[in-house]
Amino acid sequence: MKLVADVKFCLLFQCETVSVPAMRRVLGDTLLGLGVDDDSVYDILLAATEACTNVLTHGGPEVRGYTVVTSVGAVGCQVEVADEGTGLLARADAEPDARPGAQPASAHSPAAELPVALLPESGRGLAVMRACVDNVTLDSRPGHGTVVTMRKRIRWHEDAPLRAAS
Repeated sequence: MKLVADVKFCLLFQCETVSVPAMRRVLGDTLLGLGVDDDSVYDILLAATEACTNVLTHGGPEVRGYTVVTSVGAVGCQVEVADEGTGLLARADAEPDARPGAQPASAHSPAAELPVALLPESGRGLAVMRACVDNVTLDSRPGHGTVVTMRKRIRWHEDAPLRAAS
């Protein structure tokens, strides 16, 4: 799905617990105000919540803030959650898991493809995102932080402003 944005907006947050419900409120109200249907908004909010929670949980002490950039077009919505931390690979190298035989976390690990119910609770974020939206990509490079991009085809309410333009 190639998205041509009719509406694009950016939210900037400090890495504080209150940022997640604030993001949900602003993103949800904006999407609903544009006329995106309730089910699509629910799925987008759940995926975005997981991505933002991952920044707070896994970002490390050097991550002071993060952005949520949302683009909405006639057929789809894209949400990017980005931090400017050290990146997943750098953190995995610097802080290896102390469990015997543990491997660094990876977006392409076999666990990323398991059903959500079979994953340990702390490893469900990417699987939950993938269950809610049509496409999830993870770009994390040492020294460049992490960007999670989520795309979803959306449905509209009959009287939606952007639907009329499509």
